[in-house]
Amino acid sequence: MNPIVVSPLSILILGFLLGLKHATDADHVVAVTTIVSKQRKLRHAAMVGVTWGIGHTLMIMVVGIAIIIFHVSIPEKTQLTFEFFVAIALVILGLLNITGIMKNLMDRFSHLHSHTHHHDRLHIHVHQHDEDLHNKPQAHETTTEFLSSHGIMHLVRPLVVGIIHGLAGSAAVALLVLGSISDERMAILYLGIFGIGTIVGMMLITTLLGIPIISGSKKFARFDHAVTVIAGFLSIMYGLYFGYQIGFVEGLFVR
Repeated sequence: MNPIVVSPLSILILGFLLGLKHATDADHVVAVTTIVSKQRKLRHAAMVGVTWGIGHTLMIMVVGIAIIIFHVSIPEKTQLTFEFFVAIALVILGLLNITGIMKNLMDRFSHLHSHTHHHDRLHIHVHQHDEDLHNKPQAHETTTEFLSSHGIMHLVRPLVVGIIHGLAGSAAVALLVLGSISDERMAILYLGIFGIGTIVGMMLITTLLGIPIISGSKKFARFDHAVTVIAGFLSIMYGLYFGYQIGFVEGLFVR
């Protein structure tokens, strides 16, 4: 029987589709939900997904290249430990949401609003508010607008969470590539396409999550607070479940 020949294009298409699917993993969706619950514009919700995807992809590329080129081996217990870190991160994200600590941290590091200084010199601050932003075409909305509206921490948080998730799942993805693709360059390209698929998938997920959240916040008072609390509890409960699965079912703490 002749061996099945798979074209490079087919491999890359498969990588993109698997990346899209990878974005829908339950722990990924739960993590970004706690972050998206704070957004009030769909393009900002999408940017959260893109930033998470970038962090996730960066870590997959780093670990994947180390495995593919340098043949680094990651022990199973180490891999399970990384997965357990994801569970801890989910619990922490949920607690920060419910207690309001996250909001205080975000406000502290966000852009400054108009205020009075009691100094000898007059300080003039120019701020760009929503009414100014609405006058701009959507095509011109950029990261600068996001940062001026929310502050740098609203991008740092999904980036860090994405990196943690990427570290947890990167070894399995890279080992799968090693086992199926003999050409190192093609394997690395596959990882990149996989990462692009994950970024696109997470952007779509956060946008879809943002639609009911943003719509509800405009129609009902305190809706955003309720969503934040619910997302926090969901993150805690799933984090505890995920941690139990990794620690005892998968055997991190019982071997």
